[in-house]
Amino acid sequence: MFATLSERFNETFRKLSGRGRITESNVSDAMREVRTALLEADVHYDVVKQFCDGVLEDALGAEVTRSLKPGQEMIGIVHKRLVDLMGPVEAGVMLVSPGPTVIMMCGLQGSGKTTTCGKLAGHLRRKGKSVMLAAADLQRPAAVEQLQTVSKQVQEKIRGEGSIHFYAEPEKCAEYGKAVGVAVGVCQRALAAAKKTGVDVLILDTAGRLHINDELMGELRAVNAAVQPHQIYLVVDAMTGQDAVNSARAFNEALAIDGVILTKFDSDTRGGAALSVKQITGAPIKFIGVGEHLDALEEFHAERMAGRILGMGDVLSLVERAQMEVSEREAEELQEKMAKGQLTMDDFLGQLRMLRRMGPLKQLLGMLPGVGSMLKEVQVDDKQLNRLEGIVNSMTKEERRDVNVLNNSRRNRIAKGSGSSLQDVARLTKQFDMINKMSKTMGGAGGKGKLAAMKQMAAAQSAGNRGGAGNLAGLFKTKGSTHTESPKAKARKRQKGRGKRR
Repeated sequence: MFATLSERFNETFRKLSGRGRITESNVSDAMREVRTALLEADVHYDVVKQFCDGVLEDALGAEVTRSLKPGQEMIGIVHKRLVDLMGPVEAGVMLVSPGPTVIMMCGLQGSGKTTTCGKLAGHLRRKGKSVMLAAADLQRPAAVEQLQTVSKQVQEKIRGEGSIHFYAEPEKCAEYGKAVGVAVGVCQRALAAAKKTGVDVLILDTAGRLHINDELMGELRAVNAAVQPHQIYLVVDAMTGQDAVNSARAFNEALAIDGVILTKFDSDTRGGAALSVKQITGAPIKFIGVGEHLDALEEFHAERMAGRILGMGDVLSLVERAQMEVSEREAEELQEKMAKGQLTMDDFLGQLRMLRRMGPLKQLLGMLPGVGSMLKEVQVDDKQLNRLEGIVNSMTKEERRDVNVLNNSRRNRIAKGSGSSLQDVARLTKQFDMINKMSKTMGGAGGKGKLAAMKQMAAAQSAGNRGGAGNLAGLFKTKGSTHTESPKAKARKRQKGRGKRR
């Protein structure tokens, strides 16, 4: 998402950066291009007009036209306006004490509501909270079974200290439509069960419809009045563009929703819903779905998203993903091994699987500053990770402990067992040996050190965003960074120094 919009923004800012000084006319021309880019991204017309007028006002008020670095100044102004457009909002779920915190999930059919209930339960479980999922979508019997399956998968696959519980009354599906208030009764009894079990959070998966109608809204209002949930979240499919914004507005008028969860955020949609929904409905985006797996749910941060749109990357989210997969103890153990040059193929395999759990490789690379724009024409093959894992799995325990025992016979066996070529096996073992030697020489620049370096980078990004345009020039420079000169440049400096001494 936002790939095309990011490209258009960067192209506009490059044009401004190429000028020594710019005029009011240049700024106006740039904002016309930005306006076109936003409209093509399916952002609501009123939002586009308000955004562009605000940026133009800030640019002229801050006297960007007199700045020596107008391109950087404009990036700072646009970044601030994007943050205002999408936020600010407090990320995560606001829990009450004593519990349970009741969250009512609503949305149209096909928006991914039931799966998102499971993702939200998994997110809370990772934070150490116990969660009960209640099946209140009685219109479709399959929805009850689906939520039960999802709850089992969260319990089995999502790591965390919290527990997952499931509540359903599948026999009530036969009564649905014949009597009034069947779903309301299920929700009330689910709340009683949640209190008895002592869970921290109760998530109600309510019924959806193919389109908004009075019957749907009446049932949701009845559940809202009977249970009085602490928070109401609307699940919206980001791929539906302005239709998503229109449905969000209708739900908000009926229920006064507390937040929006955008699904399919990893798709190739244009991003108009993300940029419009907060301004049009007043309801903030709380979470975004970034994949099909149950752990693919992220808290929404307006500052970070604005950074992604402007090509600054999102190192903070990348660090958080890494921290979810690597404990401090594991990081320290890995650091010690790397410092001693004692990495094994089992360690490599663990890191490979951790990387895969973090998400698609192209998506992770896109979070690095300056990399996103370069990935447009690059085809990142995630299947290559499968091939590497296949090679390692075809090794014996002895070979994984020490790759130096590999000879041609063993390499041939591994290649046949993994369905790869002899060259692939040789390339992997050679590169692994080089990494092991380098890590020993560097004295432990990996493991926890890697996370520390990423945290430094994230802190620099956060500080740059808060400081506005003045800090954007050196946004991603980290402590101790050096510039390597070419041999010719060094020779010219030496020659110049000799001339001065003479």
